[in-house]
Amino acid sequence: MSSSTAFTSTPELSVEQRGAVLWLTITREERRNAMSHGVLAGLAQAVTTAQSQRDIRAIVVTGAGSKAFCAGADLQSDKAFTTDYSEPHGHLAQVLRAVRASTIPLIARVNGACMAGGMGLMSMCDMAVAASHAVFGLPEVKVGVFPAQVLSVLQHLIPRRVLVEMCLTGEPITSAQALEYGLVNYVADDVDAQLQWLLDRMLDKSPAAIRRGLYTLKKVESMAFEESMSFTESQIALFTLTEDAREGQLAFKEKRKPVWAGK
Repeated sequence: MSSSTAFTSTPELSVEQRGAVLWLTITREERRNAMSHGVLAGLAQAVTTAQSQRDIRAIVVTGAGSKAFCAGADLQSDKAFTTDYSEPHGHLAQVLRAVRASTIPLIARVNGACMAGGMGLMSMCDMAVAASHAVFGLPEVKVGVFPAQVLSVLQHLIPRRVLVEMCLTGEPITSAQALEYGLVNYVADDVDAQLQWLLDRMLDKSPAAIRRGLYTLKKVESMAFEESMSFTESQIALFTLTEDAREGQLAFKEKRKPVWAGK
């Protein structure tokens, strides 16, 4: 089955496979790419479906146009933050859960303003590349609420003092500050060239190592030291059993480029 038939775009979310990269683009430019419940459901479904597609090596999350990556919840909607109070799982939370379980790397292409829930979408990604004109903010206090789910993926990315100031004042930071604080990997005038450079540096590496490695990386993040050591000392043995590990070491000895099987 071709992976391209497994994905469905909607008027609000473009899902497109370009080679080994799955592009998820919020196409609500007139609403500054604000998140609707449909957008969030589509993101969660696409990320989950991609996990079984071995030809997808990376997922890029972005917004249409050049003004906004994602402005957060759509405040024009009557139910911007929830749909059903009897349902314990929120739509944004389900996206964050799907990404947390992903063994395919996600890269945020921050093409403009990244606000509120948009900060959650950016922070959930493993790496982020931002346009020079991008701005980042948590303006929820300005409308009487507070960033909640976003904190689950944001709180370990930037210094605590910076995070508290952003939450309590609601004031944005520049792309230069985002880079300084470690919120993004790169800032560039040409965000697409920088993104392609980063993808190229990743896509020629072992698919098996990246898949198993991302799984390990995410698992040890919340573990105490001894638990982490017990887990990783068994994981390294499993790494060496893959076809990619054998090929990589053989290629090194033979002084040639490896040909990855991805297994």
